[in-house]
Amino acid sequence: MTGVILAGAHGHGRRHLDNLRRAAASGTVRLAGVCDLRPVDEASLTGFDPAPEQSPDLPGLIDRTGAEIVIVATPIPTHADLTLAAVARGAHVLLEKPPAATYADFERIAAGVRDAGRACQIGFQSLGSEAIPAVRALIADGAIGRVRGIGAAGAWQRTSAYFARAPWAGRRRVDGTDVVDGALTNPFAHALATALAVDGAEGPDDVADVELELFHAFPIESDDTSCLRLRTSHGTVVTVAVTLCAPRRNEPYLIVHGEEGRVVLTYTRDEVRLERPGRDPLVSVHPRTDLLDNLLAHVRGDAGLLVPPERTAAFMRVLDAVRTAPDPLPIPDGRQRVSDVDGVRHRELPGIEALVAASAERLALFSELDAAWAVREEVAG
Repeated sequence: MTGVILAGAHGHGRRHLDNLRRAAASGTVRLAGVCDLRPVDEASLTGFDPAPEQSPDLPGLIDRTGAEIVIVATPIPTHADLTLAAVARGAHVLLEKPPAATYADFERIAAGVRDAGRACQIGFQSLGSEAIPAVRALIADGAIGRVRGIGAAGAWQRTSAYFARAPWAGRRRVDGTDVVDGALTNPFAHALATALAVDGAEGPDDVADVELELFHAFPIESDDTSCLRLRTSHGTVVTVAVTLCAPRRNEPYLIVHGEEGRVVLTYTRDEVRLERPGRDPLVSVHPRTDLLDNLLAHVRGDAGLLVPPERTAAFMRVLDAVRTAPDPLPIPDGRQRVSDVDGVRHRELPGIEALVAASAERLALFSELDAAWAVREEVAG
């Protein structure tokens, strides 16, 4: 069995614990160690026998356990240093998205991984789906004619508890260190990464003319409601419109607009819907490869790596544009529905579900859709 260390076992790291429990039960891995500043309680480690060693010292933990793989699910600003520490000790890495808080740190990661001769899988789970090559095949076969653009939409509900979960949550920077924990770059990072993957625009020079409109309804630094528009090196216009202030969770999706039809990809469900005038829609659901399983297979020499750092370079270019953009603008309380339930504050933007959907349909920014609070001030080039 392959020894694995989980760095960052609280918050999103609990999902990795659940996945590791599945993998351990199948006999493919053993959880050799947990690296966290706060020890994990015994109940959370049920199903792991023997119990993993716990330590806040990642290099020492790798040396003592001989672990071959490290999962890094720690706060965003720590990703680069922990990944580099892991590969320097000979371990391969599954790195949670977004891979870094700055493009410079992303380049450090890519160079360090390359120099160490190790593998680094970036945790964009949607890029492990066969739905993406299925959409690309439809485009290549001319099923919808020439592509006019790709629009993505996401509308989720989050509360004040979401932004209180960690000191870096909802922050653009902490103590002078970049964090960039906004709706576009973290909870809806998959929307952007998936749109770029569908277009085949994933390299560092594959995005240009990035326009940003960043807003926040909650009293946070980062964006909880935002949109962008960019042009890829293939000439494709891509928009992404997202919010964490919807009345309910909606499954995010993207629309590939063609001159003779369109394809709707609901990436959380791996569902592809081909729509053409005068024909019945064709719907297909595709399998998805777990990224830990793929990394294990890659280390054994049985598979190519699905999401190496180079597949996320274009995403990181956009993240850097968000990082260096002017601070998000506040949405006045008068434009919101604000309520408190059991000590937790909810903020809803009336009509926001229709607004993000309209952006995806029309490849338009909020300010072009007459949202009353969407005043456009600056464009990030």
